[in-house]
Amino acid sequence: MTDPPKTLVWMGSSRRDLADLPEDARRQLGIALFWAQKGATHPDAKPMGAQLRGVTEIVADHAGDTYRVMYNARIGEVVYVLHAFQKKSKRGITTPQAEIDLIVKRLKDAREHHKQQPRIDAGGKS
Repeated sequence: MTDPPKTLVWMGSSRRDLADLPEDARRQLGIALFWAQKGATHPDAKPMGAQLRGVTEIVADHAGDTYRVMYNARIGEVVYVLHAFQKKSKRGITTPQAEIDLIVKRLKDAREHHKQQPRIDAGGKS
């Protein structure tokens, strides 16, 4: 029997922001998020590196534009969706600093959210 998917926890406006993206990009990003829920990493996902340790980026291209979702699946038994946005960097593949600042804030908020949640053991009891 397979494990149930991890719950998605949407930080800030990330759910609404994802819903506002074009349907094809939304579908691609949603499939990759489902992989994360199942404990796998989609081929379109990659770790963000030292500045955003624990954050994974999913990239979807649609109609000449690039869309991204940032998530963390390492805090507890959930997947925290931190941010969804259209990439508009003027310097190649670099993520704009304003987007990084928002992701850092939401990652901090996700860690705080996790601390406030009741602990549940493997049997589902708190």
